[in-house]
Amino acid sequence: MYGNDFTAPDEGSREPAEDRLAEFERLLETEGRVEPRDVMPDGYRKTLIRQIAQHAHSEIIGMQPEGNWISRAPSLRRKAILMAKVQDEAGHGLYLYAAAETLGADRGELLDMLHSGRQKYSSIFNYPTLTWADMGAIGWLVDGAAIVNQVPLCRCSYGPYARAMVRVCKEESFHQRQGFEILHTLSHGTEAQKAMAQDAVDRWWWPSLMMFGPTDDASPNSAQSMAWGIKRFSNDELRQRFVDMTVPQAEVLGLTLPDPDLRWNEERGSYDFGEIDFTELFEVIKGNGPCNKQRLAHRVRAHEDGAWVREAADAYAAKQARRTSEVA
Repeated sequence: MYGNDFTAPDEGSREPAEDRLAEFERLLETEGRVEPRDVMPDGYRKTLIRQIAQHAHSEIIGMQPEGNWISRAPSLRRKAILMAKVQDEAGHGLYLYAAAETLGADRGELLDMLHSGRQKYSSIFNYPTLTWADMGAIGWLVDGAAIVNQVPLCRCSYGPYARAMVRVCKEESFHQRQGFEILHTLSHGTEAQKAMAQDAVDRWWWPSLMMFGPTDDASPNSAQSMAWGIKRFSNDELRQRFVDMTVPQAEVLGLTLPDPDLRWNEERGSYDFGEIDFTELFEVIKGNGPCNKQRLAHRVRAHEDGAWVREAADAYAAKQARRTSEVA
C-alpha cells in the first residue's frame, strides 16, 4: 500500500495517485469489473474482505442447523435432498473464501477471526431448528431472503465475488424451492402438520426480515458500499422486495405471516409491514442469541478435529513440490 491509501498491483509502478484513482473510478462509472491485479482503494479492499468473509462464515455456520436434521429427515428422499443442500453450503463457503484470497486475505486468518469472535456471521444462524418444518421455513424464508440479497451481488463491481455469486444464487434458488415444497406438503397435510408449518413460519419470519440489516439510516457502511458498486440496493429496498415477493407465496401455502400490520398499500404498490425489533438483532450480533455459543463452539471443535487433514494436505503438497523441483 502506498500513496493516498491506495493499493497497487505492482510495487514497481509509481504513477500519480490521481491517475490510479481515475482508473478505478472509470471502471465503476462504466460498470466495469475490478479484478485482483487492478488498483483499488485500500478501503474498498477492506470492505470487500469483511463482507465476503462474513458471507463465507455464514455459509459454513449455516450448515449446522440443517445438518442437525439429516439423520431425522422423514424419508430417504428428504434425507438425500437435505444432504445435497448442506453440501452446497460447504461449496459456497469454499467459493467465497477463495474470492477473499484474491484480495490478499489469508483463509486461516479469516477462520481464526471467526473462531475468536472478531468477525461475524449472519445473525439468522443463531436460532434453533425445533421441528422438521424449520427445514421448510429456512429454505423458503431464509434462503428466499438470501436470494433477494445476493442476486444483485452478481453485478458487484469486484469480478471474483460477482462470478462466485452467479453459481451461489442458482443453488440458493433450488434451496428456496425445496423449502417451499416442504411447507406446501405440511400445510396441505394433517392439522398437526399444518400447525407445525405455521409455528415454524411464526418463528422465522421476523429474523428473516432482520437478515437485511438495520434500517438505512442506521447502516454505517451501506452508502459507501453502494458508491463503490459493491451493493446495488439499500437494506430497506431489499427488505421491501422480499416482503412483496413472499406475501403472495404465503397465500399459496395457506399460511399466515405473523404481522398484524401487513397489508397492501395501493398508493406505494407494495406491502406495508410492522416495525422490526432491531434490539433483538443487535443482541444476537453481540453474541446473546439463542444458539450463538453453541454454533461457534461446534465450529471451533470441528476445525480442531480436522487439523490432521490440513496437516496431511500440506505435507503432500510439500512432497509434490520437492519432486517437481528435483525433476526440474
